[in-house]
Amino acid sequence: MEAPQFSEAERAQIEAFCQKYPTRQSAVMPTLWLAQEKFGELSPPVLQLVAQTLGLPYAHVEGVATFYTMYLTERKGRWLVEICTCFTCGECGGKELWDYAQQTLQLDENSVSPDKVFWLREAECLGACDTAPVLQIEGRRMVFSVTPEKFDAVIAQLRAGQLPEFESVPIRNPD
Repeated sequence: MEAPQFSEAERAQIEAFCQKYPTRQSAVMPTLWLAQEKFGELSPPVLQLVAQTLGLPYAHVEGVATFYTMYLTERKGRWLVEICTCFTCGECGGKELWDYAQQTLQLDENSVSPDKVFWLREAECLGACDTAPVLQIEGRRMVFSVTPEKFDAVIAQLRAGQLPEFESVPIRNPD
């Protein structure tokens, strides 16, 4: 297997990240995100590439990647789906949605569907408590006020290889 590499355009983007901060160390998070988008996960060779590109110790880069749940050091399924089960979402249907999702996707002990298309995780607060329950796909697409029917529609879109359309956080008018 060939070692991972950044393209010239990606290296230029990383240098642009570095210019925004007082030290190259500060650019580790956006560089990790760029690497994850390109390679799908932050495996040890990818972490080494990030460390070398930024001129940082491997241990620092690995520490950041393993501290934050948004970074995937191991991809278990094609699509990562996270359901908020924190207090508000949990009390407003998040726990039931979690149970529904586990049953619907027939998850194994690692929360992965038999076809390896879906990997389900519980999420801590996603910051949209007034639209509970909420789910997040790949750490970049949120879905609000999720019902079992809406969940099924999202899963069908993902099976077809498409992220659901962007959805703004619904604004609730106080009554």
